[in-house]
Amino acid sequence: MANKADILMLDACTLRERLATGALSALEVVEASIERIEAREPEVHAWAWFDPEFARHQARQLDIHRQTGRAIGSLHGLPVALKDIIDTAKIPTENGCEIDKGRVPIKDAAIVEKLKTAGAIIMGKTVTTELAFMQAGPTCNPHNLTHTPGGSSSGSAAAVADGMVPLAVGTQTGGSVIRPASYCGITGFKPSFGAIPRTGVLMQSPTLDTVGVFARTPADAALIAEVLFGYDEADSATRPEPAPPLLEIATSEPPIKPIFAFVKPPGWDDADPELHAAFAELAEALGDRMFEVELPAPFGDAAMLRERVNFAEMARYYYSYGNKGADRLGPLTLEALSKGNAILARDYLAALDWGDVLYAGLDEIFERCDAIICPAAMGPAPEGLEFTGSALFNGLWTFVGAPAITIPAFTAENGLPMGIQLVAARGNDARLLRNANWFQGWLTDAGA
Repeated sequence: MANKADILMLDACTLRERLATGALSALEVVEASIERIEAREPEVHAWAWFDPEFARHQARQLDIHRQTGRAIGSLHGLPVALKDIIDTAKIPTENGCEIDKGRVPIKDAAIVEKLKTAGAIIMGKTVTTELAFMQAGPTCNPHNLTHTPGGSSSGSAAAVADGMVPLAVGTQTGGSVIRPASYCGITGFKPSFGAIPRTGVLMQSPTLDTVGVFARTPADAALIAEVLFGYDEADSATRPEPAPPLLEIATSEPPIKPIFAFVKPPGWDDADPELHAAFAELAEALGDRMFEVELPAPFGDAAMLRERVNFAEMARYYYSYGNKGADRLGPLTLEALSKGNAILARDYLAALDWGDVLYAGLDEIFERCDAIICPAAMGPAPEGLEFTGSALFNGLWTFVGAPAITIPAFTAENGLPMGIQLVAARGNDARLLRNANWFQGWLTDAGA
């Protein structure tokens, strides 16, 4: 029997190789995760639903399958946590909402079907903010339990950061993957809009909602994202085209060392001074591998325009919640619904057009660099659990549909992590992962 502490230290790609060769059994990996969850969950509160026997059952079945000599999936035996807005057959999916308490779907979301086919173990459901908006749940930041883990994918980020699972799935409509990953000191990957199908995932804003993943490294993120990418006729945002070989490209050496365009996004002046200092040091260390570029003036309205689209569509898709159960919704959710109901159709339609307009304004930047580099959040995780942090540095990239990834890069004076965010052109997900993998290696070599 392998040492459980040693198992928890392994990244997902290494775990996958050991599971494939039989050096580790799926049950051994699951037992290590269960022990960690049971030890830490009373403090971290990452899980909305967790049944250790269900996890063990899946692991035993996968071990039996491997022993037959039949082919195994690319995620064989790897525990994966799912944000509790992703439908799971016969398992509660309550959307972080009192109104949905006791809701048990009869069918898996499309991405859950993909995970099961690939041999992943559905470890459980992780805490989300109410209806994946801003009303916080009970999850704490594993680095400091008095600070937020971010949101809305709070539990998914915390579970990976605390070593409970190697991989997790979340969603982003503003900054709900990148921000909590930054706060919790792990990798968060939000792919190009439409890359991963959302069928069976709570819909808040069809123009913005994007499924993303949490992992320890860009390579691990590529491993699970490659399984999730693909076409689904039930999701009009997806396209019938082959999924890219994300892991192969992500782990390959760039033909030339990448060049990064440093962007100070709107709101930069209000960011934590420690973040300003960290990026100044980063610029000096990267030297001619990074140049600064200023975004055109219209980008200053991006946050307002994204919010307008978000709130208008939220009012439409959450109508039944506000209409029938307003007394059981939190004040932040109610405020957003009220704002959404007040938005005029002409203003909503005009805001929709701006996503592509702003994206066109990035063409010249992407022609000069391999990726944009900018902060993943305004600073380290705020103290307290009520406020999940500002998504100002993330919403712009969600609005234009570009892929983004964060990796841990800095440590604030209070010991909390701060991430850098890399952004690429639409569809360049594989290259973005490769550049992030290179950057993480560079940080390690530089002693960051």
